[in-house]
Amino acid sequence: MPDTQAPEQSSDQPPEPAARDARVPDAKVPDAKVPDIKVPDASRRSERSRRAIYDAALALVSENGYARTTVEGIAARAGVGKQTIYRWWPSGTKAAVLLEAFLDLASHTAEEAGGGAGADLPDTGDLAADLKLVLRATVDELTDSAFERATRALAAEGIVDAALGAEFTARLLEPQLQAYIRRIESAQAAGSVDPAVDPRIAVELFVGPLHHRWLHRTLPLTHDYADALVDHALRGLAPRP
Repeated sequence: MPDTQAPEQSSDQPPEPAARDARVPDAKVPDAKVPDIKVPDASRRSERSRRAIYDAALALVSENGYARTTVEGIAARAGVGKQTIYRWWPSGTKAAVLLEAFLDLASHTAEEAGGGAGADLPDTGDLAADLKLVLRATVDELTDSAFERATRALAAEGIVDAALGAEFTARLLEPQLQAYIRRIESAQAAGSVDPAVDPRIAVELFVGPLHHRWLHRTLPLTHDYADALVDHALRGLAPRP
């Protein structure tokens, strides 16, 4: 009887592929998606903290006065640790913090007014009008509650702390004085101020009396007083016949 069994598949032959169900498509494994993790911006966080410290220092001096303002109080008001202040201001003094806060405030105020630290004074050709405009703005700033206590505190502390006083002068006052000097020199070139006048001394005729009245509170600081300073000073600065 013939052998009807199917021959055995040789072991060295590859196995027949398994039948695939045509109804089931090939499964596609999706690419692994890396989660989008946002890394905190340390510089932005530091800037927010620094801004909070500036605001806290200026607010506490305005509310409580300089004597009652402390580094601990500034840190608490700003929501930062004391070590943050000591790291950024190694001297650890409230005067150093207040100075930087005030300089920042002055810089932003000048930018909003369309100028900057040491920006040139207006030069319309009318020296009296230009000086009155600037001195009136100075009166407004010195009598503004946002500036006054901080300015007085720094002026007083700068007398005791010579290094602080020198820094305050170099970073804020001197650039402003140089702007006045350039305007006087421009007036000399135009023939409206005596060329023999020392521009630095001429500037002090305007800003000196203004700050003296403000610092010592001898009389009210007003726009009329600023205008009178300009009128009196320019009589002495006029070219000699």
